[in-house]
Amino acid sequence: MKGEDLARNRAAITGVGYTPLSRDSGLGVEALALQASLSAIRDAGLAPRDIDGVVSYGVGDSAQVRSVAQALGLEASNWYADLYGGGSFSCLSVANAAMAVALGLCRHVLVYRALNGRSGRRLGRSTSAAMEAVGGAEQFSVPFGQLAPVQSYGMLARRHMIDYGTTTEHFGHVAVTLRANAVRNERAIMRKAITLEDHRESRWIAEPFRLLDCCQETDGACALVVSRSEIARDLPHPPAHVSSFAMGGSGASALSPDKVDDFTTFFPAHIAPGLYARAGIEVGDIDLAALYDAFTFLIIGQLEDFGFCEKGEGGPFVADGQITPEGSIPVGTNGGLLSEGYVHGLNNVLEAVSQLRGDAGVRQLESVEVALASGWGANVGSALVLSR
Repeated sequence: MKGEDLARNRAAITGVGYTPLSRDSGLGVEALALQASLSAIRDAGLAPRDIDGVVSYGVGDSAQVRSVAQALGLEASNWYADLYGGGSFSCLSVANAAMAVALGLCRHVLVYRALNGRSGRRLGRSTSAAMEAVGGAEQFSVPFGQLAPVQSYGMLARRHMIDYGTTTEHFGHVAVTLRANAVRNERAIMRKAITLEDHRESRWIAEPFRLLDCCQETDGACALVVSRSEIARDLPHPPAHVSSFAMGGSGASALSPDKVDDFTTFFPAHIAPGLYARAGIEVGDIDLAALYDAFTFLIIGQLEDFGFCEKGEGGPFVADGQITPEGSIPVGTNGGLLSEGYVHGLNNVLEAVSQLRGDAGVRQLESVEVALASGWGANVGSALVLSR
C-alpha cells in the first residue's frame, strides 16, 4: 500500500453527540463530557464497552481522558490521547483517532471536547500571576497588552486590510451569513437574524473586530466516534469517511512579528496541496467548508489560502454571497462558532458529518459528497477532508 493511501477512507465518523449549548450549564465539565460522549456512542449504535480508544484536547479547561474513560466504564482501551491545545487541535484530535483506527490499534475511538467557556474558565482573561509566568515569544507581546486571541488575530486582519483593501463591511457579511444559518439551527445560542447595520453598530472589542466579529463564549460539549470503515458500514448511519487530514504552520503569527515576512499567508497555504492530494480531490470537489471561525476574518483568510478564491479576493467573495447555502462554497451551515456556539471547533466538524449523513434538517444542503473542516490556533492549523 502506498504511504499516501495508508489512512484514506480506512476510518469513518459513525456517531455524533451534543449537550445543550448555553452560557451557564450548571454542570461540571466532566458531566458535560460524559453526556455528549454517551450521546455519540448511542448515535453510533454502540455501547461504552465497544469503545477502545479515547481522545480529547483542551487548554486546562476540559475533562481528562482518564476520568471520562473510567466514568464510562470502558472495558479496555488501546489508545489514550489527552492533547494540550486550542482551536488547531479540533481536527487534529479526529486525525489522531483516525490514525489509531487505520493502524489497527482500535475499532472505535471516542473524541470529545467539553468546557464551561462562559460560566467557568473564560479565554482571554489574564491575572498578575499569569503575566509573571509568560515566556517565549509572548514575553514581547503579553506584557504590552496583547492578552487575548482577538488582539492577535486583529493584527493579522489589519495587515490584510492594508494590503488588499479588505473592509470591516466584508467581516460583516460573514457575521450576517452565519447568523442567518444559525436561525435555522435549534441548537444555536444566537438565533436572532442580524443586518450589516447591526454589525456596524456593535461595539469595538479590539479593532478591527467588533462584538459581532467574535465567537460565542459557551458552556457545552460535543463528541464523535471514529470507527474502522469496514465496521462502519453495518452501523445505523451513513459513515463520514476520513479521506485526508493534515496539520501545519504558517509564518503569519502576531505573536512573533520579528520572524514574519508575510502576515497575510496562513496555515492552509502550507497544508492544502497535500491535504487534497491525499484525498484524491481538487478544491472544486468540496461541497461544504466547516471553517474555524473564532473571528469573522478567519473565514476570509482561509477561503483564500484553501484555494476557494484568489489571494486578496476573500472580502468581495463573501460580500457576493459565495459562502451562503446557495453560494459556490457554503460555510458555517450550523452558524459556526460565531453563532451556534464555541466548542473549540469540534462542533463544526460534527456539522460537516451531519451534512454528509443528510440529517441536518431544515439547513440540509441539496448534495454534499465532500466536506472540508478546519481548526486554527495562532500560526498553526489542522484540517480534515470527509466524504460520503
